[in-house]
Amino acid sequence: MTADSSMHNSEVCQSPNPSSTWSLIRRLLALGWRNRCACVAVVGLQVMLVALNLGGLGFTGLGIDFIRRQIDPSSAPPRWPWGVAPPTGWSPMTTVAAIGGSVLLVAIVHMVLKYVTALAVAGLTQRVLIRLRSDVYDKLQRLSFRFFDAKASSSVINRAAGDVQAVRTFVDGVIVKVLTVLLTLTVYTVYMLQVHVPLTIACLATSPLLWIGAVWFSRAVQPRYRRASELGDDLILTLVESVQGIQVVKGFAREADQIARFEAANRRLRDQKHSIFWTISTFQPAMGLLTQLNMLVLIGYGGYLVVRGEMPLGAGLFVFANLLHEFANQVGQITNVANTIQSSLVGAERVFEVLDAPAEITSPPAALRIARSRGGIRFDRVSFAYGPTEPVLSDVTIEVAPGECVGIVGETGSGKTTLVSLIGRFYDVADGAVSIDGVDVRRLDLADLRRQIGVVFQDSFLFSNTVAANIAFGRHDATAAEVEQAARLAAAHDFIAALPGGYETLVGEHGSNLSGGQRQRLALARALLLDPPILLLDDATAAVDPETEHEIGRFIAQARRGRTTLVVSNRISTLRRADRIVVLNCGRVVHQGTHDELMLSSSYYRRLAELQLAGPPQPPTEPLDRPAPTDLARSVA
Repeated sequence: MTADSSMHNSEVCQSPNPSSTWSLIRRLLALGWRNRCACVAVVGLQVMLVALNLGGLGFTGLGIDFIRRQIDPSSAPPRWPWGVAPPTGWSPMTTVAAIGGSVLLVAIVHMVLKYVTALAVAGLTQRVLIRLRSDVYDKLQRLSFRFFDAKASSSVINRAAGDVQAVRTFVDGVIVKVLTVLLTLTVYTVYMLQVHVPLTIACLATSPLLWIGAVWFSRAVQPRYRRASELGDDLILTLVESVQGIQVVKGFAREADQIARFEAANRRLRDQKHSIFWTISTFQPAMGLLTQLNMLVLIGYGGYLVVRGEMPLGAGLFVFANLLHEFANQVGQITNVANTIQSSLVGAERVFEVLDAPAEITSPPAALRIARSRGGIRFDRVSFAYGPTEPVLSDVTIEVAPGECVGIVGETGSGKTTLVSLIGRFYDVADGAVSIDGVDVRRLDLADLRRQIGVVFQDSFLFSNTVAANIAFGRHDATAAEVEQAARLAAAHDFIAALPGGYETLVGEHGSNLSGGQRQRLALARALLLDPPILLLDDATAAVDPETEHEIGRFIAQARRGRTTLVVSNRISTLRRADRIVVLNCGRVVHQGTHDELMLSSSYYRRLAELQLAGPPQPPTEPLDRPAPTDLARSVA
């Protein structure tokens, strides 16, 4: 094990801060309070079940005492509930039948009420689960790119699915169950004290040990649950990467390695779960042994009282034994509650991390509204960094006039994509300002701002929906004619018409049934349908063939009319269509100008152009030992 991994494991196994734990518990209790009416209803039903259980035991004990009195007239008479005895004219068999019928009636009512309680619990848990999952999804939609840059997609998915489920169990598995256990134990204890105080105290003497054991168990398993959640993230990550990268896996014949990797992740999670189950399996029998000691006390001390005639056999010893058994079952719930608390706390910690994450990009309190921008953009001494020691842009100043088309070019990592991402406030600048029509974008209403911008990212993500729905994603009210017009402008109509279902063809996951160029053209149509005054094309021709690039180039020439366009690209054929080109290097603007001007002033741009415009080398027509006839041919060779 490496030093880093050992450090990680040591951090995982540390006990949580008690104040942090109590803070989580308070928030989870607030979650239950949000559903307090349903919780109260469930607890009320549980109390009724306890009362019915006591009634059934009471009638059974009464029957035992009555039968014993019939067998041995010298024994103590039965104690009729509320002093209501059967009519004197009833025969013993009629009385026994009445008592038996009462037991059966209580059992039927108990069964029906238990069914109603199960439905109520299911409704409560689903209500909590759906609302909490919706809250998490809502927050994820409002978080900035920075949050998703820092979190693996597998971790986000696990928090919205598995961890939310763990938090949900706190409501029914902890709040409702604890209230039920406390009320049940209180009722049972009061009933037993009414029967015989010394015997009750003797039988419940081991109860404090049960609570001490529950506290120890909670502290022992919580760090193990946290580690299990992290291993679950690793397992999901391995699965997602294997599915999404299946072409690479098969292309390099690495199926066996990926299977081994998944099995290793699965095995680590299994071993961690086994560790938790082993602790639970040890704790539960130990608690069960303590509760059985109470039964020994009852048999010895309670039997002595019955023999001496100080306690009835049925309404006393029999009911006492059953109550102790029920008492043991309820106390045994402490183990389940303690187990649920720990899994819920770990899940809550991860879910609340999402809910508490700052929504860095929001509209200001007094946001300025904007109907339609003129399209003027200014970067004024802009600096930006993803981390404290990773500057991406430094002191960038660019002025883009309304309706101007500006190309942005530079080496990988020079900050091209980051620059255009600042316009729509996908990130906020660290220093300086980005303004539209002279107004800092941070002062504008966020929804209004982004409605001014049509964006085509390098990775053209498509949803699992129809072609038409993907194009109309930003405008659900668009007509079929408007969707088709946008597709025509994006050079996409012809291939869409050739699809089996035309515009109603279902797009596979991530556009799996479309080529890269087709996906890109749909993304272009999606942006154009908005009719935005500002169009941002982030390497929109990177994944297309030359013919499609030419078609998209014609689209750009049409789409830029009447709108401001920023084109991020390293394709000279695309850049030379721009009114002006900005060259970035290490996050700084090093050159600006037209294609012809940069061919003279920028060595980087000139080299890029020569590599792309020279074309492939031609086969020599003269002997190989003779020099090439031109400098251009020498450079190509």
